[in-house]
Amino acid sequence: MECEVERDFEREYGKLQQLEEQTKRLQKDMKKSTDADLAMSKSAVKISLDLLSNPLCEQDQDFLNMVTALDTAMKRMDAFNQEKVNQIQKTVIEPLKKFGSVFPSLNMAVKRREQALQDYRRLQAKVEKYEEKEKTGPVLAKLHQAREELRPVRDDFEAKNKQLLDEMPRFYNSRLDYFQPSFESLIRAQVVYYSEMHKIFGDLTQQLDQPGHPDEHRERENEAKLSELRALSIVADD
Repeated sequence: MECEVERDFEREYGKLQQLEEQTKRLQKDMKKSTDADLAMSKSAVKISLDLLSNPLCEQDQDFLNMVTALDTAMKRMDAFNQEKVNQIQKTVIEPLKKFGSVFPSLNMAVKRREQALQDYRRLQAKVEKYEEKEKTGPVLAKLHQAREELRPVRDDFEAKNKQLLDEMPRFYNSRLDYFQPSFESLIRAQVVYYSEMHKIFGDLTQQLDQPGHPDEHRERENEAKLSELRALSIVADD
């Protein structure tokens, strides 16, 4: 009977241990992802600002116009990225953290159950020892005392075990209803962000495109300029 009880308990607790590890890993990965997103857009803004301070912008109006358009696009991207990250922090990362905060108290309850089980086994063994001895007066008295000691300890363990076996599956099954709104919010935040990025870079492309300058023409111009640079003595191969 005890083996069956332990199998049921280990099965349910094992699922929650796995859930705890998955929740921690997901929270960590989401934080790394949002940090990387912010770093990317901040770096893009920094690059456009560096280009604006380039002396070439003072000498070439077309280049200045191009870099200004890029700078505006990067700042718009950074603003939308910050908004996306704030949304993910509020609707995904914080709920993950709150969900994960339940596990320490759960693990403590499991430890209390384990202690109750050890006490129960110890006293049960004591009862069984006296039951195997010859039934003399002193032995029967000790057996009676051991059974009296065992009863409240057994009741305590069974109560703790029943509570956990009742609550652990309920908590585990609650994860779907709890996380679904968070994951839906994550998807919506990504859709809104990338839709805006499509608009931003579409606008930027229109500003940068010059009539009569298809991609092939630009590639030939760039290659010609690179050839001129390679011909300079200061960049010539040894």
